[in-house]
Amino acid sequence: MNDTGGEVPVLRVETQVLDSIRPLIPLVDPRNPLVFTRRGEGIAGIGEALRLEFSGPNRMVDAAEAWKRVAATAEVTDPLALPGTGLVAFGAFAFSDTSSSTSVLIVPNIILGRRNGVSWITRINSDAPLPPATPIGPEFRISLRQGALSAEGYSDAVRTAVTSIRSGNLSKAVLARDLVGHLPSGADLRLITAELSLGYPDCWTFAVDGLIGSSPETLIRADHGTVSARVLAGSRARGADALSDQDAAVALATSTKDQDEHQYALQSLLTSLRPHSRNVTTSELPFTLKLPNLWHLASDVEGELTDGSTSLDLIAALHPTAAVAGTPTPAALALIDELEPFDRGRYAGPVGWVGADGDGEWAVALRCAEVAPSGDITAFAGAGIVADSDAEMELAETRMKFRPIVEAFG
Repeated sequence: MNDTGGEVPVLRVETQVLDSIRPLIPLVDPRNPLVFTRRGEGIAGIGEALRLEFSGPNRMVDAAEAWKRVAATAEVTDPLALPGTGLVAFGAFAFSDTSSSTSVLIVPNIILGRRNGVSWITRINSDAPLPPATPIGPEFRISLRQGALSAEGYSDAVRTAVTSIRSGNLSKAVLARDLVGHLPSGADLRLITAELSLGYPDCWTFAVDGLIGSSPETLIRADHGTVSARVLAGSRARGADALSDQDAAVALATSTKDQDEHQYALQSLLTSLRPHSRNVTTSELPFTLKLPNLWHLASDVEGELTDGSTSLDLIAALHPTAAVAGTPTPAALALIDELEPFDRGRYAGPVGWVGADGDGEWAVALRCAEVAPSGDITAFAGAGIVADSDAEMELAETRMKFRPIVEAFG
């Protein structure tokens, strides 16, 4: 069902404890998996009890209002009251105000979850039993190729952006490029989701409405009046051995260019969050976060909500951060529109879930690909461009960031 503001359906929601639960991914739809997990915990959905669609510059604000109406009429039985139990919608939102991609909130018929050693099943308008796991389909290999923006075109775009930055038009712009491919008939997308989950356990692995990826960046987490986020900006390839790997981490931590890029992203988030949260705190200096393919500069942010905002209200306030757009935001978005010859779709937009009380967990949709109903695949990766950026190094950074999704499909 599509609903953007009409009659609100009444959802009957019941959560029950399970003694144990099998791995989540084999239980979901092979063609349209719904998953949001990290470190083996999280939620997975089956079917659609309700689908809400949004577009345009007010898509997240509209989603927040629509979700409040849905939650207000729902009949919820939830003895656990854990993050992810009770009424939950999975969501994925377009990056751009003018994107042709649809932003969605999806309430599944069945939600399976695991957190802190507790497993559960939630049924929405359904008395269905725990579904059986189905065998994962045969392996397939796809080589993703250059899309609308070639490697050479991307280097040219970086040089143009550096010229604009040095002229004083803006301080930072995040430029992306794309890779494309096509799924074989009958491909089981759980293979991709499982590969990402196993390969990048410390990232948010997500699959929502054809958007599949594994993101290291938490846009916002709201939980009983507290908020937290993780900002990532600045990166360096992992070394081939322990010594070179340590050298790479030190080089990143002492890089003026990467520190500047990180500060733009961090201050962007803090500025957007402070109107909603008091006592916002973060570390004085970023730390180096180790992932399987690269090092990131990272900062964790925590605060206390003071205005009753839901997680959907917060993503509307925070998106797009300087980590995925640039600074100042209007100039950065204008340059992105000028230099990127494609619609980003839901790449770099918020992806995650929201509960009936408005709490939720939202990542930035990075290290991801969009899989269309036709089977067409579009993957994206970007790099933050500042005055000291070198075109070939930024191109190399996008290759590093493509690695999770390229390896998962290939």
